[in-house]
Amino acid sequence: MDFFDVVSVQEAKEKLTERFIEYEFGTEEVSILECTNRVLARDIYSSINVPEFNRSTVDGYAIQSKDSHGASESIPSLFNILGEVKMGEIPNHIIESGEALYVPTGGMIPEGADGMVMIEYTEKLDESNLMVYKSISLNENIILKGDDIKDGDIALKKGRRITPEMVGVLAALGISKVEVYKRPKFYIISTGDEIVDLDEDLELGKVRDINSYALHSLITKLGGEVVGKTIVKDEYELLRGETKKAMDVSDIVLISGGSSVGARDYTGKVIDSFNGKGVFVHGISIKPGKPTIIGEGNGKLIFGLPGHPVSSIIVFKSIVEDYVREKMGVVDFIPKTKAIMDFNFPSSSGRETYQMVKLKEVDGKTYATPSFGKSGMITLLSNSHGYIVIKAHEEGVYKGENRDVFLL
Repeated sequence: MDFFDVVSVQEAKEKLTERFIEYEFGTEEVSILECTNRVLARDIYSSINVPEFNRSTVDGYAIQSKDSHGASESIPSLFNILGEVKMGEIPNHIIESGEALYVPTGGMIPEGADGMVMIEYTEKLDESNLMVYKSISLNENIILKGDDIKDGDIALKKGRRITPEMVGVLAALGISKVEVYKRPKFYIISTGDEIVDLDEDLELGKVRDINSYALHSLITKLGGEVVGKTIVKDEYELLRGETKKAMDVSDIVLISGGSSVGARDYTGKVIDSFNGKGVFVHGISIKPGKPTIIGEGNGKLIFGLPGHPVSSIIVFKSIVEDYVREKMGVVDFIPKTKAIMDFNFPSSSGRETYQMVKLKEVDGKTYATPSFGKSGMITLLSNSHGYIVIKAHEEGVYKGENRDVFLL
């Protein structure tokens, strides 16, 4: 296969989807105590109204709102106090015109009442008589039955990543277990005779394994699970053996390095050596990240990511992460912001360019300035706030343009 017969980012995504259209990560049921950051695999319907009764949002008195109309500090309205409602109790009074019943925040509103006047706007003359100094409107300071969630409504949609706030909704509905997508299992293989792990001596000519640790963090943030991580020297049989081991225990294999046209880059050959579709993408018109491989072996998805850290991370976010989110139907928000370009920047013709930027605020406006550096410099990412995407058909960006900045 000709390495330089590259495809666009969109074409790479389409080939990936077409060849793995039936691939699924599966689902499982977990406790709501263990579901945070998992992705919902089905819609959650409410079987109750939330709240299940009309509730007060303030400490005060339940009244018929029309009885307060015209009330002011100089001309208060007078009410007969019937007593009070305690938390968790059902009121034993029906409010009629001119009557008031004390209700604490969260307490049940008695039948007949259609408004709550805050205690700050009242004064007790004695145990039986109350003066109200403020007019209230219909249903003021009340959450009505089903105002929050109605019986039969979809409370949480499939594809949402579960947050602590959503766990609160599940608890309110009385749901103790939810069906979520299984965590995609990743196996990371870093290749290269020069790569050493963190606990090894760093000799001259060697480099630390950056990619596998950065990828591990990205996978965790995505909601995946790393089931293996290793370093393999530039030897075909070693790489093939480790890849076979990886395919047996994971959904997706990431091989970092070994994706270019060098004589000792065996990734493509290894992928093609297994039963399956083999390599179907070898080169993407993306900057950085052109030497990227996508293939399939023994029914498992294999990515050959560039060895340079920035290239590897950009390809993961634009291709791998995008694929995983699509397969799980993830609908959560990808953090981004609008910024005014503070520079002119030409792009590589025919290639989708991911340009790192720093953000700054001036006079209440957000501006983006470029972060420059080579794709082998990990500080290019750590010193940036995000990146802009310059499409293949664009000549670049111009100072003063408004652009989406995808936050790191």
